[in-house]
Amino acid sequence: MTKITAAITAVGKYVPEYVLTNKELETLVETNDEWITSRTGIKERRILKGEGLGTSFMAIKAAEDLLQKSNLDPKEIDLVIVATATPDLPVASTAVYTASKIGATNAFAYDLQAACSSFLYGMSTAASYIESGRYKKVLVIGADKMSSIIDYSDRATCIIFGDGAGAVLFEANTEDLGLQDEFLRSDGIGREFLKIEAGGSILPPTIDTVKNGQHFVYQEGKTVFKYAVSNMADVSEKMLTRNNLTKDDVQWLVPHQANKRIIEATAKRVGLEDDKVMMNIHKYGNTTSATLPLLLADYEKELKKGDNLIFAAFGGGFTWGAIYLKWAYNS
Repeated sequence: MTKITAAITAVGKYVPEYVLTNKELETLVETNDEWITSRTGIKERRILKGEGLGTSFMAIKAAEDLLQKSNLDPKEIDLVIVATATPDLPVASTAVYTASKIGATNAFAYDLQAACSSFLYGMSTAASYIESGRYKKVLVIGADKMSSIIDYSDRATCIIFGDGAGAVLFEANTEDLGLQDEFLRSDGIGREFLKIEAGGSILPPTIDTVKNGQHFVYQEGKTVFKYAVSNMADVSEKMLTRNNLTKDDVQWLVPHQANKRIIEATAKRVGLEDDKVMMNIHKYGNTTSATLPLLLADYEKELKKGDNLIFAAFGGGFTWGAIYLKWAYNS
């Protein structure tokens, strides 16, 4: 019996038009371009402006870009997963609304939340559905409107995050391309270091929680940085070791875009040169669930069928992991 693997067969993206530069941030908080760039690698980030526009707006745009490029009939899609930490609404799924708006009327849909690892976990989930043989086309969208949960008077967070969305289509493959291996992990120790205090079931919204700014992202930067550096590097190295890959066998590292220094530390651990490391953090900042698919969209034309890609991510909670995937097509 022919082995079925789950391969990425199309990608799409959307980033908002408005560019928030380091220079503009200098007018909001005590910081400067040199300080931000040297510590994070970020020069600018995109911000979604417009009344009534949320994460679904960007998810829909990214999906429509993929559909247009691939000439895919959305009615062929079996499942839509939206990986996001910033859903449009509590309870009502952003993915369900997104699927309806793009015309994926034969699909079921749901959101997946694992902070900055959401898209990585979504890749694993999509692959499992495809490999089961029950579903043939799974659309995974990473989308976050981080500007909706950022305090722009908090220097620790406002310099880091941006808005954006990326989408990938997973389909069955019989050429041994697509997802080859994964190693996903989580640890509840991270719950206190990167969070939004209010708005959940423990501390529902009140006038006081709003006044106190408890609905914005809080991050204990040094602790998160320490865990991210060690864990992203560890799982990336593990992917190579247990698949008998050398650095020469790997064409691309696809790392979560949280901080340039974390990316460089991960690349160094697996011995990859700069030209094998996908990076766009300077343009978009940390778009949370959208970083990995945005990288694929930006680098799509450089990818070749059979290329070995190592994905790595780390997120709040803590969540982290790595995936080894063989690219399935030439652009």
